[in-house]
Amino acid sequence: MIHETVDEGGVAELVIENPPVNAYNLADIGTLVEHLRGYASAGNAERVRAVVLRGEGRGFCGGGDVKEVQNLPGFEGILGQTRGSLNLSLAVAECPVPVIGAIHGYCIGLGVLVAGVCDVLLAAPDTPFVLAEADNGATSGIVQAIGLMPEKRLRAAMFTCEPVDSAELHAFGSVLRLVPAGELPAAALELAHTIAAKRTNVIRGLKAAMAGSIGRDLRTAYRQELSYTFELNISGEAREARGDFVDGRRPGYTNGRS
Repeated sequence: MIHETVDEGGVAELVIENPPVNAYNLADIGTLVEHLRGYASAGNAERVRAVVLRGEGRGFCGGGDVKEVQNLPGFEGILGQTRGSLNLSLAVAECPVPVIGAIHGYCIGLGVLVAGVCDVLLAAPDTPFVLAEADNGATSGIVQAIGLMPEKRLRAAMFTCEPVDSAELHAFGSVLRLVPAGELPAAALELAHTIAAKRTNVIRGLKAAMAGSIGRDLRTAYRQELSYTFELNISGEAREARGDFVDGRRPGYTNGRS
């Protein structure tokens, strides 16, 4: 479930609450995309000046809902999840106002992709960021995750599926500040209000300018990455990998998995 609130200061807060681990199912992804794209409407130009994206409960995001992918017939699950991942990445990146990610507990798979395209990140200490794609028969997320860490570190993270700690990302400059988990929602809102207090058109123009100057071609690069994921699914190997992971037959980072 996605909770949206917009306060009088122009800050929209999107809170993901999907126990037990905040794995994003297709409905969650669609709702987030709808909200983020809706902030581009003329009616929201003054109403929404900054966005905070965070999770409730044990962690920020336990990844895409692998169980849902496995249970849907044919390729419906993997197609829905990959299209949703692309749409959500683009919705965050193209949201006309800054999106602040507040990350606690754990950030896995799709959560890392979302964090990688947020404008600013705050994170709780000792929060693991895990790219578990290799354990799930996937080859995507590279173009988003390169926003978090240098190329060689990203390669190691994706090949091993081993966690990258929030302190390491802070050292890279990808995480602006480390904030205790209990203080994280308030800290994210405070930062969002600092941004929201500035001239709306200037901030929107600045985000668009930065997207043109330092942005990544998410759509083209991600579609290229997905071609290999689709090959693995057609061959059946990806479904087997997901099944091993869901059933616990293959070692992997499971703290944030459903």
